[in-house]
Amino acid sequence: MTVSEILKSGGGRLALGVAMFSALTVVPAHSADDLGRAPGGQKPTVVLVHGAFADGSSWNGVVQRLQRDGYQVIAPPNTLRGIPQDSTYLNSLLKTIKGSIVLVGHSYGGGVISQAAAGLDNVKALVYVNAIMPDKGESFASLSGKFPAAPLTKALKQVPFRNGDGTTGTDVYIQAAKLQATFAQDVPQQQASVMASTQRPIAQSAFTDKLTAAAWRDKPVYVLVGTQDRAIDPSLERYEAKRAHARKTVEINSSHVSLVSHPQAVTDLIVSAAHDSGQQ
Repeated sequence: MTVSEILKSGGGRLALGVAMFSALTVVPAHSADDLGRAPGGQKPTVVLVHGAFADGSSWNGVVQRLQRDGYQVIAPPNTLRGIPQDSTYLNSLLKTIKGSIVLVGHSYGGGVISQAAAGLDNVKALVYVNAIMPDKGESFASLSGKFPAAPLTKALKQVPFRNGDGTTGTDVYIQAAKLQATFAQDVPQQQASVMASTQRPIAQSAFTDKLTAAAWRDKPVYVLVGTQDRAIDPSLERYEAKRAHARKTVEINSSHVSLVSHPQAVTDLIVSAAHDSGQQ
């Protein structure tokens, strides 16, 4: 299907919205007891939420560094079925964690954490990594429409699916041959090929889901902008940071998947958020 056909079938800005969703990867397993246990000392639990076309393993490099620094880390699955379902699932998980939390979202995960953290006092800081940050009543499609379409929008494909109850929908993938150039251009070819083969699709409907809450309006915000991001326009990321009055905005020469290609820079921003919030 062509890009124009995707735009027509998806509702205007739909394909544009998909571009920004991403991340890619897995994390060490945690027992149920681990999730509910307060972290030792003064350090918060760091919860890392991946984006579209990815899984928790995209955070592996960040997880390793945070664990080495003594942080308890959880990188839960993000089902990529839409803001209502994904944020509700994450909110329920966050409520099982004792003690303070630094909540981090990459790409589409930014919208998920924004809604999931609303009303949770133990979430002390929100960190957005190459992420979307819609406001209440806003979707990524409507927000991104204010900026030029990202190159990733021309590399997407739609695949229909059927649920067990007979309902149907459409998933969105990145065309494998175009993933590195539009999504992960600073990642080695072999690694990008693995990413393409293991990518998890996002439901097309997720692009137009409107947030019902935006926790960034009343929680400290930290933002990482990838200046070479081809999935979300860097100007959009800067706009979001300014609108949210981010306490710290870091720009690095990175693709959309900075958590994979520049894990130390991402880790440094997360640790900074933990320190600034008094959670060390």
